[in-house]
Amino acid sequence: MTKTADELVLEPQCENCAALCCVVFVFDKSESFAIDKAAGEVCPNLDTCGKCTIFRERETLGFRGCIAYDCHGAGQRVTQEVFGGRSWRDDPILMNRMGDALSVLRQIHEQLLLLGAAAKLPLDPDERLELSGLRQILAPETDWSEESLKAFPVARATRQVADFLSRLRRHVQLSG
Repeated sequence: MTKTADELVLEPQCENCAALCCVVFVFDKSESFAIDKAAGEVCPNLDTCGKCTIFRERETLGFRGCIAYDCHGAGQRVTQEVFGGRSWRDDPILMNRMGDALSVLRQIHEQLLLLGAAAKLPLDPDERLELSGLRQILAPETDWSEESLKAFPVARATRQVADFLSRLRRHVQLSG
């Protein structure tokens, strides 16, 4: 079911995701991660049901990066909307495809968060119209699919949002 930009959940709902952040990303042993892990490799702290076995102890065990990461709700949308509830656990060939979709959709969600903040500013009618147009580009009337995410010009959309936001500085300076 398609949702408008205002209706989208831009917060992670891990219970509706396929633990994509625990699988698709690289972990470099550092202050953020206690281990090295290659992209596409399942985190050794992930159990067979897709739950983190060290969730409550991540910080003390050296996994601050897991705490800091926020998919902004893209993980559950990739799992539920784009892949219809299917998972890399059911079909390992999906892992890279789901990772690619997550990469694009997370960037889209980041831009929607920025536009949501901009919507709270005292925008003039032309700015409101431009804001609405950008939100429609990032939250189209039809659900995202693997194909539409692959074809989406995310860099161009990000530039458009950045250009729009830069023109709103006067609102922030006036209110600050």
